[in-house]
Amino acid sequence: MKTTLTIDDDIAARLAKAQRKTGLTFKEIVNQTLRQGVERRPASLRKIPRVVVKARPMGRIPGLNYANIGELLEHLEGSTHQ
Repeated sequence: MKTTLTIDDDIAARLAKAQRKTGLTFKEIVNQTLRQGVERRPASLRKIPRVVVKARPMGRIPGLNYANIGELLEHLEGSTHQ
């Protein structure tokens, strides 16, 4: 597969250093490094577990308009909220 890849300067320098040290082509170094990175990736990053949030009734305060955010903030934080 042929693609365009933007590599940060510090990574490009490390790849070039590895290229000089091993005698491999830049393409070979990049592919080798990517393979190692993918293989070493922690299992926790491979599959993110699904999070289930259960709603729980918290009750309502009688007489409070829950559609009015300003009124809710004033009730919770007092008249000094901004």
